[in-house]
Amino acid sequence: MAGAAIDNYKWKAFVAVAAGLFITVLDFGMVGVALPTIARDFKLTLFGASWVSLASALTISAVLLPFGRVADLAGRRSTYAAGLAVFGGGAILAAFSPSIAMLVLARIVMAVGSALVMANGMAIVTLVFPPTERGKGLGLITTMVGVGAVTGPILGGGLVDSLGWRAVFWLMAAGGVGSAVLAYWILIESRISSPGIKRGTRYDWAGALLSAIALSLLILVMTTGGKIGWLSPLSIAGLAITVVAAFGFVRWELKVASPMFDLRAFNNPQFSWANATRFCGFLGGSATWFLMPFYLQEVLGYQPRTMGWIMFPGALFMAVTGTFSGRLSDRFGVRPFTVTGLSLTALAGLVFASLDTATPLWIVMPALAINGIGMGLWMAPNMSASIAAVPPSSYGVVTAFLNLVRNTATVVGIAIATAVVSGIIASRGYVSDLSQIGTDPTGGMAAAFVVGSRVAYLALVAFSFIGLVGALKTRDPDRGEAPAAVVRAPAPTGLSR
Repeated sequence: MAGAAIDNYKWKAFVAVAAGLFITVLDFGMVGVALPTIARDFKLTLFGASWVSLASALTISAVLLPFGRVADLAGRRSTYAAGLAVFGGGAILAAFSPSIAMLVLARIVMAVGSALVMANGMAIVTLVFPPTERGKGLGLITTMVGVGAVTGPILGGGLVDSLGWRAVFWLMAAGGVGSAVLAYWILIESRISSPGIKRGTRYDWAGALLSAIALSLLILVMTTGGKIGWLSPLSIAGLAITVVAAFGFVRWELKVASPMFDLRAFNNPQFSWANATRFCGFLGGSATWFLMPFYLQEVLGYQPRTMGWIMFPGALFMAVTGTFSGRLSDRFGVRPFTVTGLSLTALAGLVFASLDTATPLWIVMPALAINGIGMGLWMAPNMSASIAAVPPSSYGVVTAFLNLVRNTATVVGIAIATAVVSGIIASRGYVSDLSQIGTDPTGGMAAAFVVGSRVAYLALVAFSFIGLVGALKTRDPDRGEAPAAVVRAPAPTGLSR
């Protein structure tokens, strides 16, 4: 009976986590479809439009790791529910935004909520599913991510066409608040807390501050360097501060008794190779979801509703393959799935690099489907391999780190794609105003956008091939008990020093 009760609870907890992750993933798909319309509404350049996405990713990258440790120490039920509530509040602010500045601010608020959700969701699933079913649980979460990605473009396209882009944020506001209530009602703190954390362990504020400074400045320089100049005083100063903060973070985390993130995890080759693979995989695929909506709407001329259905196969196949890749990796190991998945995403990237101003859909849609299959195959097994290499007391901060790797790779990839496309458009004598791509009577701006996209895809797909090396190096995790924690000095009961 006790075993049945535990089994029943893991599915209840899964529902609560899946609902929250679904609405936050829905955000990316819906905003991606709405972005060209937002760009036209506010008359934005490509650089300006990219900030609607980059502001969110920048914020998540800055606070995700600190929030992961907060969840480990303060409890998951309240932090997870609070994250969803903050996400919903930010969506309300976005729906009312009269300017791009207000919209970017609202996206930052939403990102704070998303970071709290991401810092908790995977850790909760990892804790309620036994080690022998870890891949199964993470695979099902990948499926929910895929379902959100499937639903986002279609639902977003319909809402933008019929009610305007603000309706997208009203829907996310309702979903965020509703998911917060559901999570607070279902989750039981004693069943989702990280074991092995000593009472009186203090939060590593210095580590949190240093990591936030290093990551936020790195991403800020990456996103603005192409606009203000890589050798400008601001870019150089930003990189210098980034290096100093990163060096200080590493030194501090290696000596403090209760680190925010135990960097000794990288002494485990399994953890190191799995995360190198993860970074390269997401970096290699980052341009697809950012550039493809602009290509379909502004170059090929499809309406948002239609574009959502065009992008449907990719997200659908990611959901389908995610369902079984995690479960089967519990039995057959992670390597076959990560290697095959990354190979497929690299193949899709090469197809995207061959698109022109009149490419038929019978080429575009299968390529999107192949990309989705590849993503679904490698994501859950890769995450399972990383989590299996750390003790349960670190699940919160480590799953936050895994999401951080994904977000940082995505931001860097978008920054590279934006710089490449904007640079090529400018080199041909055009201003990178996205609203002019589809209205330019000569078609020259659309052609310049396509050339820039080709170069961006080729540059980024190279990272998918690099990720294959990491996938081949990643060994299969031990499905027994989790690794023991790294032996360190006892945690102080006062502030870390």
